[in-house]
Amino acid sequence: MGAGPGPVFGHPGRDRQTPAPGGSLLPYARPETGPRLGPPSPRPVAGLWLASLVVAVPPLRPTVGGMVLATATAAGGMVLATATAAGGARVAATRAAGPPPAFSAHVRGITAGDVPYTWRPGCPVGPARLREIQMTFWGFDHRAHTGRMVVNAAVVTDVVRVFRALYQARFPLREMVPEDAYHGNDNRAAAADDTSGFNCRYAVAPGAPRWSVHAYGEAIDVNDVQNPYIDGRTVIPPAGRAYLERTDVRPGMAVPGGALVRAFAAVGWYWGGRWTATPDYQHFSLTGG
Repeated sequence: MGAGPGPVFGHPGRDRQTPAPGGSLLPYARPETGPRLGPPSPRPVAGLWLASLVVAVPPLRPTVGGMVLATATAAGGMVLATATAAGGARVAATRAAGPPPAFSAHVRGITAGDVPYTWRPGCPVGPARLREIQMTFWGFDHRAHTGRMVVNAAVVTDVVRVFRALYQARFPLREMVPEDAYHGNDNRAAAADDTSGFNCRYAVAPGAPRWSVHAYGEAIDVNDVQNPYIDGRTVIPPAGRAYLERTDVRPGMAVPGGALVRAFAAVGWYWGGRWTATPDYQHFSLTGG
């Protein structure tokens, strides 16, 4: 999702208002002569910019309390148009949230107290070898968010590089919280469409129990609903059934050649979607397991 331009302030022509991307302002036309627009007067309000246009025309329709309110959503913000009946003065104001923030990532060490549900004695790696990354991600709501993910210290550089690329591509994620938020329950995290890394658990695979690559902090599941795990008739999470048709590509999906698969391939990670018997579209790992 590329960053779109912000709303346009002012007006290029004398007899029309300038629409903002993703929405529009209704023009207020005077029947006999057209609107008379004053010059824009931008001013900062709580860190945002407002541009106001004054149009001297009589009211166009009945008002409640002398005020007419029209709203339209613009890329990156909200456009508000207001009209006051008293004196026939009308004011249109544009509120812009400004461009999205740049990607950022902050890394910190953790203790056993930070992973009370996803780590226990006997796990293949201890808390001292894990790191929490707090980083920016792009949401399905077309806004920037800050999430947290726990991974092995050895893969921090790879992970930051991947999610920087996804953010710059405006690839959407539903949420990003450690699986401790779900008490280490992988199915609950999947149902919530969480994107997460470390969880000391066994692999979902037939045969004798063996550690998942997640137990080493070297695997990440991304957008579980859009990218389900499939084993015969079993689909995890169940909501992932809506995404079984992989040729119907929708936002947040992992597909060959897509932004998500390319970002992980660029750092040498493997995609579980390549498994033919039990495809795991959400799963990316350092080792391929």
